[in-house]
Amino acid sequence: MALSREGPAAQAGVLEADVALAAGGDPLAFERLYRTHVARIYSLARRMLGTPDADEVTQDIFVRTWQKLGQFRGDSAFGTWLHRLAINVVIERRRSSAVARDRIADDPAALDAAVVPPFRSDLAVDFDHAIERLPAGAREIFVLHDVEGYKHREIAAMLEIAAGTSKRQLHRARMLMRAYLR
Repeated sequence: MALSREGPAAQAGVLEADVALAAGGDPLAFERLYRTHVARIYSLARRMLGTPDADEVTQDIFVRTWQKLGQFRGDSAFGTWLHRLAINVVIERRRSSAVARDRIADDPAALDAAVVPPFRSDLAVDFDHAIERLPAGAREIFVLHDVEGYKHREIAAMLEIAAGTSKRQLHRARMLMRAYLR
C-alpha cells in the first residue's frame, strides 16, 4: 500500500472546510484551525509585545477569532485574515496597557522642560479620524511604522510582505494623511 501525500490544493481545501465548519460552531474544526496557526500567531505576539504577554495575547486573539469567524468572507486567505485580526488585537493591547518602550524617556523632568504652544482651535484636527479613513493596508503600515515605531523589515516579516511593499504603502498612507489633514 502506497503512502499518499496531500498536495497544497488538497490542504487548502481541508482548511477551507474547517473554516466553514468552525464558522458554523464546530469546536473540533476550530481546534484544527488553532493548531495550524497558533505557532505563527504566538510568534507575532511575542515579537510585538515580548514574551511575558505573548501567551495571554495569543489566547485573546483566538477568542476574538472564534467570535468574529462568522464575519470571515473569504476575500483573502484565512491565514491572512487571522494575521490582520492578530495585529489589530496586539495594537489594541499596546494602546490600552501602555507598554513601556525603550524609545520613551522615563525622566519626569523631561515634561517640565518641554515647551507646549497654546491650543489653537483653528488648527485642531482629528488625527484618529484621519487614520481611520486610510485604506486597510496603508493604515496597518502607517500605524506599525509611524505610530508604533517598527522598521520596514520588521513590518515585512509580521505581515509577510516585501519591505518595498511596506515602504510604498507608508508613502501612500502619508500622502493620504496629508490630504485628509489639510
